[in-house]
Amino acid sequence: MYSRSSEPVRFERDCAAVLVPQGEEVTLPAGSAGYITQALGGSYTVFVEGNLFRIAGRDADAIGKEPPAPLELPEGADDTAVEQLVWKQLRTCFDPEIPINVVDLGLVYEAVVHPADAGARTVEVKMTLTAPGCGMGDILVDDVRSKLEMIPTVREADVELVFDPPWNQTMMSEAARLETGML
Repeated sequence: MYSRSSEPVRFERDCAAVLVPQGEEVTLPAGSAGYITQALGGSYTVFVEGNLFRIAGRDADAIGKEPPAPLELPEGADDTAVEQLVWKQLRTCFDPEIPINVVDLGLVYEAVVHPADAGARTVEVKMTLTAPGCGMGDILVDDVRSKLEMIPTVREADVELVFDPPWNQTMMSEAARLETGML
């Protein structure tokens, strides 16, 4: 939430945002003022008029920030290189309320790269949520999908939300448990 170290921002243009934790899409008007409470993975969580909103990286300019640079993949990269970039991209996906990426939270059960035609690839991901009723579930799934589809040669990312096995704290990395005080 907001603290003395939160960076103040003013929206320079109307900006699409997602209300946290409800997941409702809204537009924040130009001139709105707030504070950045989390800036991880290329997206921003901002506190505006008593509410938290998630701003996608592609809209970073609305709050005076640079959008993320396009991803690069060496020419002729093999499936292993693409898979490494897939996992790197997954680590840029964050719940707007939790400063830990979805991989270290233990939410990604599987990520598989499949060769397709003409050097293209598809990626299949199975992931879960910390709670089945999480209002940000669709937003997280869309974030994972869109970030994976930014990878050169990835034609499509199929992200399936599953709840078996149910997520629990033991699925978190040791670093994530330490960060959240759950060790």
